[in-house]
Amino acid sequence: MRKILLICVCLLANFTLISAQNTFTKGDKVVNFGIGFGNTLHTGGGYSTKIPPISGSFEVCIIEDLFDSKSSLGVGGYAGYTSSEYKYSVAGLSDFKYKYSDFVIGARGALHYQLVNKLDTYVGLALGYDVVSGSASGSYEGYSASASGIYFGAFLGARYYFTDKFAAMTELGYDIAVFKIGVAYKF
Repeated sequence: MRKILLICVCLLANFTLISAQNTFTKGDKVVNFGIGFGNTLHTGGGYSTKIPPISGSFEVCIIEDLFDSKSSLGVGGYAGYTSSEYKYSVAGLSDFKYKYSDFVIGARGALHYQLVNKLDTYVGLALGYDVVSGSASGSYEGYSASASGIYFGAFLGARYYFTDKFAAMTELGYDIAVFKIGVAYKF
């Protein structure tokens, strides 16, 4: 019985010692650089990714202790790039290829909540502008086009800090990519 009581006391002390301390506090600035998988801008049959989604973002904490001592709010900027190709072939006709390039720039905001020590978890929204350009080859050689429009993203993310400044990051959601991994630096 004493052993069980001692184990329970040790476990309780351990959980108390590792309680989460907020890693994203007012005035903190973080840059993220990531590579994505699962392009959300050009999907469907015939599409293939030529340059995977790459992105960078900057975020600053503007409010800490939003709901409690573990929550905060950050806002910042976002930029991303990806390139895809669409191939289409009809019997008796030449092949058709169309290459798309997307450059996205915008703003994003995230609600952070620290669940465990060194892990910054967050959920957020992005709003921006997507500049699209394209060019054709094959039976429509020389054809090109450009377009642009409003860009919207929603994401769930986490940064695990190996040091006070350096972290690994991951995001999942409807953004330039379904899944992103990368690095983050806080200054």
